Amino acid sequence: MTPRPSALVTRRIPASVLATLESRCDVDLHAGRERISREELLRRVRGKQALICLLTDRVDREVLDAGTDLRIVANIAVGYDNLDVAYARSRGIEVTNTPDVLTEATAEFTWGLILAITRRIPEGERLLRAGGWKGWALDFMLGSELQGKQLGIVGLGRIGLAVAVRAPAFRMRVAYTTVDPVPAGCSGPLPVPQMQALSFDELLATSHVVSLHLPLTDRTRHLIDGKALARMKRTAYLVNTSRGPVVDEAALAWALREHLIAGAALDVYEREPGVHPDLLALENVVLAPHLGSATTETRTAMADLAVRNVLAVLDGRPALTPVP
Repeated sequence: MTPRPSALVTRRIPASVLATLESRCDVDLHAGRERISREELLRRVRGKQALICLLTDRVDREVLDAGTDLRIVANIAVGYDNLDVAYARSRGIEVTNTPDVLTEATAEFTWGLILAITRRIPEGERLLRAGGWKGWALDFMLGSELQGKQLGIVGLGRIGLAVAVRAPAFRMRVAYTTVDPVPAGCSGPLPVPQMQALSFDELLATSHVVSLHLPLTDRTRHLIDGKALARMKRTAYLVNTSRGPVVDEAALAWALREHLIAGAALDVYEREPGVHPDLLALENVVLAPHLGSATTETRTAMADLAVRNVLAVLDGRPALTPVP
């Protein structure tokens, strides 16, 4: 009898998805709430044919060399900056991610952040809970309306497009800029009437809300630095649901403290789960703990897609969503 393939799963996944994997593979599951340690990852990847990991797991040459039997690394995320894709391919290891299934959830959450920061919702809740609300007043905690303003999308991939599609509901006009070529599957007619292409500098200078939807690459790391923030309108808001290191957090804290921009809303950070301490002290920033895809439906779909990729490759079939 041919031995069953083995798979390492670096974090708990939904029981129904785990059962599907266990029906076909011997599964080594790291069930702790904390992420798997480097030492554990190196030890437990040995002898495995498949690795199902998260964006918090650094899968570099050392890990790939330890996993001498690996045939696939399935990342439960759209981004894959935590993986050494080129080296994996040189070893004949397939690398997959989970695009599409989290697009809508992340776009919805982006709009939640936009509304939260422009209307000062978390700030108001903190004030109320602390007993600081003394009653209604005409000039109390004034925010900013969205209608008639420009939403600037930086990075026109699947999620950026999904955010843009929702803008007309708030009567916002949309501008966009791209740092890298538009990903496959995102080309074709633009979904928002009169959606305007601008240079990066033009978009920063003219947008009321700047929303980031970029992969983390050498070109995008600290794309939003002190100079970029200084180009923005003093009434503008920055929103980041992409990757933390796209924004220089020290520069952002400075810009917020000096009121160079009106506010920011972040779901991702340079050194997760750490947040720059200067940001924690500011009221004009909304901070969320990486919740962009955090719905029951989406997280289940992400894990399911990773497992289906694993089973396809182990069966000798093409991966469903190989990293491009």
